Amino acid sequence: MIFLYGPPGSGKTTIGKLLAQSLGIPFTDLDDLIVYQAGQSIPDIFDKEGESGFRIREKKALQFAVGGGEQVIALGGGALLDHENRALAESCGSVVCLDASFDELLKRMEGDEGSRPLLDGEKASLLKTLLDQRKGHYQSFSIHISTQELNVKELLREIQIYLGRFRISGMGKPYDVLIESQNLAGLGEALRKHALSSSIGVVSDRNVAEYYLHTVLKSLKDAGFEYFKVVLPAGEETKNIKNVEKLWKVWLSHNLERSGTIIALGGGVIGDIAGFAAATYLRGINWVVVPTSLLAMADSSLGGKTGVDTPQGKNLVGAFHSPRLVITDPETLYTLPVDELRSGMAEIVKAGLIGDKRLFNICRRGWEAINQDICLVVKRAASVKIQIIQEDPYEKNIRAVLNTGHTIGHAIEKASEYRIRHGEAVSIGMVIEARLAQKLGMAEESLAEQISQCLKNLDLPTEVPAGIDKEVLFEAMQYDKKRASGKIKFALPINIGKVEPGVIIDDKQLIFSVI
Repeated sequence: MIFLYGPPGSGKTTIGKLLAQSLGIPFTDLDDLIVYQAGQSIPDIFDKEGESGFRIREKKALQFAVGGGEQVIALGGGALLDHENRALAESCGSVVCLDASFDELLKRMEGDEGSRPLLDGEKASLLKTLLDQRKGHYQSFSIHISTQELNVKELLREIQIYLGRFRISGMGKPYDVLIESQNLAGLGEALRKHALSSSIGVVSDRNVAEYYLHTVLKSLKDAGFEYFKVVLPAGEETKNIKNVEKLWKVWLSHNLERSGTIIALGGGVIGDIAGFAAATYLRGINWVVVPTSLLAMADSSLGGKTGVDTPQGKNLVGAFHSPRLVITDPETLYTLPVDELRSGMAEIVKAGLIGDKRLFNICRRGWEAINQDICLVVKRAASVKIQIIQEDPYEKNIRAVLNTGHTIGHAIEKASEYRIRHGEAVSIGMVIEARLAQKLGMAEESLAEQISQCLKNLDLPTEVPAGIDKEVLFEAMQYDKKRASGKIKFALPINIGKVEPGVIIDDKQLIFSVI
């Protein structure tokens, strides 16, 4: 449950309606509920019963509202001054306090005569007194969002980032993305809440299973689910059609029906292969992604892209198959090997490069800044991809910006026979593709250096390793799934926060000149 709070005029009702729509849940304006229950307007309540009478009605309305299930509730500007009201709200969900300056609030309330009894009369002086009285109260809430520095789209995104809650629609049935510490232990209850089947197949790999499979299975058992497990070897080489066939056989042996659900517990490899197997088993069954690597949390778990590798290249066989739910618990990153964590940071930097200057600037400051709040970093990176796939779920247009660094990166992976990790290859790819953009006159002159320095601050590589031949790299690019009419397509960075997708380059020597 989400409560929007703050001073009069801060935008609680306007933002609340849009937030509820974005998350696919109901919206309640507490003042409107009070009016409905009382059968009279708020000014009339104040006239007949005074502020004390209104507060009694407000408390009853809040108690009634929270019994209505998951929703966004816009609260009156003084609703949580009452300690019982505050305790109730904070026990039922998250309170987001919306802020704005005195001048902005006063401007917004022009023409509101009669609708705000506590501010009737000399509005400016009354508002100032009210804000002075409640300043400490409003500051006591942990989540604050300014409603005057951002446009509505940006504001909704920031609220969802801090809540760690998103909803993706546009491809199949909409699904929730939940990012918060300790989510893993609550997985079973989350599945129940989302009305998923009681027959569950869990797919993981040996490395992840050692740390987290017990927690997941206990959560399922406690929630009353029947389940079975399949544990695959770890590593990219696992992502092949033979292992897809193995999953199908195990699922058939457990009589998994079309109403069943698959849980993909692991990094990008497990998400890709389990998702692809779920997409093709009985022509498609439900699946839930539980990413445990930074790379998967920020990128591969989002958007419903599944697939396996072939001898000719990576992810050349696959399907779009949206999950029913994505449950991310950043605490699983604490057991991630340092090399894997560092590799995953490339996708975080990519997200900042594509659409979040604040995230890119955090990355610029290196590991100390990242470690101050890794959970927030994951949320910001995920929000970039979510926003893009919302606009282009099937990668027909703008979603191609997510391929930044990947045309070169995938070629490096293949040329190295996958000895170079995906994130490390993408890190190198971003720098090379920025150089390409500069050569073409599309990017600002210092862009490649800015990106390179950011990546170096995170101990990521920025140059193609010695021993990888340019011709081999170019040949690997010919199998890139983004090519069109036999020509190689790039998503080239233009500046921090902007990428141009669909740039076709068939000049071999130009590409060689920046490698």
